[in-house]
Amino acid sequence: MKKFFVYSLALFYIVAGTNHFLSPEFYLEMMPDYLPFHELLNVTSGLSEITLGLLVLYERMRTLACYGIILLLLAIYPANINMLMEALDGKDFGVPIWALYVRLPFQFLFIYWAWAVRNFKWSETT
Repeated sequence: MKKFFVYSLALFYIVAGTNHFLSPEFYLEMMPDYLPFHELLNVTSGLSEITLGLLVLYERMRTLACYGIILLLLAIYPANINMLMEALDGKDFGVPIWALYVRLPFQFLFIYWAWAVRNFKWSETT
């Protein structure tokens, strides 16, 4: 079962990172105004997600990749809060406000997901 979670974690971040290049406007809109270089941050986070997703597949790099995912999730959490705050002020992101509320605790589920598979070895049967 853990193999499924490793593969799905990798796929999740590869797809999410790729989406930074397919739909950059979504990510650029959610960035707080106080952050500089929005385009560079979008490219950097997209490349980071793709790279970390790929590294999760390599047993020798999995622990480091999972810690990287956790740090990335913590780093982007303020952008998720910012998105909710701006939506409450009337900005339309095309996402219901309730979904923006639900998204916040999901970040901690994603953190747990990375934490749970960080030490998985392919030789394990579970």
